[in-house]
Amino acid sequence: MHPDDFGFGTQIRKSPFFDATVRWGATGFSVYNHMYIPRDFGDPEQNFWNLVNDAILCDVAVERQVEITGPDAATFVQLLTPRDLSNMAVGQCKYILITNAQGGILNDPILLRLAENHFWISLADSDILLWAQGVAVHSGLDVTIEEPDVSPLQLQGPKSGLIMQALFGDEILELKYYWHRELELEGIPLLVSRTGWSSELGYEIYLRDGTRGDALWELIMAAGMEFGLKPGHTSSIRRIEGGMLSYHADADIHTNPYELGLDRLVNLDVEAEFIGKAALRRIREEGVSRKQIGLRIDCEPLTGPNTTFWAITKDGTPIGKVTSAIYSPRLKCNIAIAMVSADFAHVGIEVDVVTRSGPTRAVIVERPFFDPKKSIAAA
Repeated sequence: MHPDDFGFGTQIRKSPFFDATVRWGATGFSVYNHMYIPRDFGDPEQNFWNLVNDAILCDVAVERQVEITGPDAATFVQLLTPRDLSNMAVGQCKYILITNAQGGILNDPILLRLAENHFWISLADSDILLWAQGVAVHSGLDVTIEEPDVSPLQLQGPKSGLIMQALFGDEILELKYYWHRELELEGIPLLVSRTGWSSELGYEIYLRDGTRGDALWELIMAAGMEFGLKPGHTSSIRRIEGGMLSYHADADIHTNPYELGLDRLVNLDVEAEFIGKAALRRIREEGVSRKQIGLRIDCEPLTGPNTTFWAITKDGTPIGKVTSAIYSPRLKCNIAIAMVSADFAHVGIEVDVVTRSGPTRAVIVERPFFDPKKSIAAA
């Protein structure tokens, strides 16, 4: 298939790796941050096993970067998030939430600190570049906010460390979970972090020159061949097993951190008046009316993820919705992330879910469904 066979016009951008992914077998794409992302390299279950047994390389250039620089960059970044950044070191990454004045979540990105006043916000799917530039207008702070020429790949799976060692030498194995460093590979400028959207051991390789995408992809695939590296796409199965959020599905502008159980990402004691602080204080005091939970759905194996929100009822009364559901071949059951009324958000409660095949029984269970302490990714 030719790369030009995919297209909605020039308003949807192609990543620096687009041609390489088509060459290596991508047959379907979706759109994320106004850019194509590969979503089909064949059987999604095989993609899952490739990830958890060996390694996969994923084009995630859709994780666009918002670059914040200038004398007031650190002060400005703290305005955007309720997470306390006062102890964030240069070279460190942090998972953060970006909230609006009502405490609603606008994005759940990874924040990287490249220098004292140089940050990247590595985005989920929403227009935070525009939000940040808007916040800056009347902030009185001296910052520059733009989207740099940066495009990440994800190298994920238990063999990813061996592949990184082959590419960069033994020193790369000293890179700790949620830290990054600036590197070069055959003259290609990169930043490498121990992060990823898989709950497996993994790295993100941020290309800093969009003209070198094809070369970088081929270098990594060549180095990974002996370790069983396969081209792939982010695995819905693995990320739901790991309880990882997909923005617009499991969280959105009307969802707050307390509903998601992400209290650890909110520090109301910081001195900064970050956006949403008053609202989040009020929400914490009043409590929430709904909570995110895990579900085991007791029906035949789902043939793919849900593409609509499935209604959840208890004794015929609507109590919530399934936001992400999938069949896990490892756990041999259907698992789901859902949002339900707080009165029913208790492990062991049985409910009914209206799947695409009709109503079926489900039970509320602990999440994440696999490796809850993230010991695999952090090892």
